[in-house]
Amino acid sequence: MLDVVGTTLTDADIRRIAHPMTGGIILFARHFTDRAQLVALTEAIRHIREDILIAVDHEGGRVQRFRTDGFTVLPAPGKLGELWDRDVLLATKAATAFGYVLAAELRACGIHMSFTPVLDLNYGQSKVIGDRALHSDPRVVAMLAKSLNHGLALAGMANCGKHFPGHGFASADSHVALPTDDRPLDDILAADVKPYDWLGMALASVIPAHVIYTQVDEKPAGFSRVWLQDILRGKLGFNGAIFSDDLSMEAARAGGTLTEAAHAALTAGCDMVLVCNQPEEAEKVLDQLRFEPSKASVQRLKKMRPRGNAPHWDKLHKQVDYQQAKALLRSALG
Repeated sequence: MLDVVGTTLTDADIRRIAHPMTGGIILFARHFTDRAQLVALTEAIRHIREDILIAVDHEGGRVQRFRTDGFTVLPAPGKLGELWDRDVLLATKAATAFGYVLAAELRACGIHMSFTPVLDLNYGQSKVIGDRALHSDPRVVAMLAKSLNHGLALAGMANCGKHFPGHGFASADSHVALPTDDRPLDDILAADVKPYDWLGMALASVIPAHVIYTQVDEKPAGFSRVWLQDILRGKLGFNGAIFSDDLSMEAARAGGTLTEAAHAALTAGCDMVLVCNQPEEAEKVLDQLRFEPSKASVQRLKKMRPRGNAPHWDKLHKQVDYQQAKALLRSALG
């Protein structure tokens, strides 16, 4: 999965999208000027490859790529956790509305999935997670994520839990450094991993953390067969898709060159790897990478496709369910 250069497709973009190793396109704020342009961009991408997966990081709060021209500005997911501490039932309803509004608006613009929800625990020390986390209690995180995932599903969108097994304890930002977590495996399994275990089949996909858990493996989780095969697939019985986190991030460079990192992540158990904000470098990976996915991996990625036909923007805004969900978000979260 890679991104495109700008708000319209270049000849180089078209060449990269058509490449047989390209499985997805990820969009960022720089790909958005208004909704009409965004719809035209996603239609142009699908015109080249109908089977391609178009994704975005659209969690709410600090991580929301589209915030103008009618898009609902969603609060940080941590606001749902704060609401839970005051009113459990209202928080679960708000989480469902949150997921539904998020997914319905993206799908109305031709985007298939958002990499959400964050399942990290808020230990109050991570520089990159913070209020992106739903709560500090794994039980609350699991319950709110289940409701949020239900909202995504109501709009026909699959979910993606991140960052397995948990990025909330490591203080460094993996975009610019290589974080480490020195806790024993049993401590991580007893807390951070619990939401992944409890959500079970309700979790469609996972992104592993670019964090080294020094008591478990010398490799970051996204390159670790111990984490991806032995624990996630084996111990937890997870059967969904695994997306790597962005291989362009500083923490991923422990994997060598981008092509070497991509091969290492795929070999460890990822189904699709992300190379973001470097389209030309991503093309080198496309041309150099030699990897044949298994039939099971292909099937897992197919399940990430959206379900049902999404209404166009104007029709969506006339739907009672959408109006009620937006009203609930306004009243519950401000």
